[in-house]
Amino acid sequence: MKRLTFLILSFLLLLTGAKAQKDNFSYQFYGFVRGDLYYNSRSNYETVDGVFYLYPKDEVKDPNGKDLNANPNSSFYSFCTRLGLDIAGPRIGSAQTSAKIETDLSGTTSINFMLRIRHAYAQLKWENGSTLLLGQTWHPLFGEVKPDVLNLATGSPFQPFNRSPQIRYKYQAGRFTLTGSAIYQLIYKSEGPAGKSEEYQKNGVLPELYAGIDYSKGNFLAGVGIDMLSLKPRLQSVVDNEIYKVDERITTFSYEAHARYATKELNLAAKTLLASNLTHTSLLGGYGVTAIDPVTGQQDYTPFRHSTTWVNATYGTKWQGGLFAGYTKNLGTDEPLVGSVYGGGLQVDQLKAGGAQITYNLPNWTVGIEYLATTADYGTIDNFDGKVRDTHGVTNHRVLCTFFYRF
Repeated sequence: MKRLTFLILSFLLLLTGAKAQKDNFSYQFYGFVRGDLYYNSRSNYETVDGVFYLYPKDEVKDPNGKDLNANPNSSFYSFCTRLGLDIAGPRIGSAQTSAKIETDLSGTTSINFMLRIRHAYAQLKWENGSTLLLGQTWHPLFGEVKPDVLNLATGSPFQPFNRSPQIRYKYQAGRFTLTGSAIYQLIYKSEGPAGKSEEYQKNGVLPELYAGIDYSKGNFLAGVGIDMLSLKPRLQSVVDNEIYKVDERITTFSYEAHARYATKELNLAAKTLLASNLTHTSLLGGYGVTAIDPVTGQQDYTPFRHSTTWVNATYGTKWQGGLFAGYTKNLGTDEPLVGSVYGGGLQVDQLKAGGAQITYNLPNWTVGIEYLATTADYGTIDNFDGKVRDTHGVTNHRVLCTFFYRF
């Protein structure tokens, strides 16, 4: 607690003394206090002590046939409170320099709350609107088009959710914007034989690569993108108590399209993806073993493919209502499976969610309530094609009340 207090005081001292230290820089302090009160009708997959909600867990029956996961839960937290600093610096040639540092208290375990990095980057922006960004910020699959909802997960697991270190360049050409990014994992990690880890990408050497194009005119924006991820799941295998060096790699491509129409009162948005092994973006997915060398134990892999789509509409200013719907389908694998599978939600055939919200907005305050029903169709993975069969549905009903005080 003393360390946390020291860090916050140091940050505030930086803000108050920054102008005197650097006359050619300007600083804008911002943030909010946020509180989340939620209720779930059953146990769920979630993070941040339940504030970052994903989808319901499958039934687990006891000897009497009672579902061990059919337990309602509720709590209230305020550790999603946020603190940020925007920095405008001197020009370098024709480029304006800037930076952002943003943190919150959501780096949590079940008993600890700690500061974590949300954004930390420097940026150069040219007069034609092109930008070069160096540091940690939103993954380009999160992008400019995202759901306007109250849940901290922001539409996940239908909407990619990830902030990562990256080198990103945007080139402005009239109404078109071209984006290219080289992305590295840190907080949000891929699944694999050793669980969640950034080692799979580090050992694979290659960064994740994204390329996209957006078109904007007036209140309308639309775009498409392609993402490549290349991982090395293992460097060694064990066969008959002997350790062998192996050379394994899985490279996957994912595709997305998005659109948004926004006015002062009305916002319509949608995004769809054909996703392969995007577990580091909080989506369902993963990969499985398709071949095993009997001598060295070296494995070949194939990704699970998922189609995921969401749509969102909000209307209003002071009083604002909103609707959200999301759908994910497991499309299976291109090759038969012969070994282990690695990922999240691979036993889910379909994931469906629908909800509504209403918020009351004042200049510094927002108070809102949201209802979301999510159904996961669980079943058994068919090793022939990776699809899920013999399914049954499990539904969670979630009610979230939240407030923001912005400054």
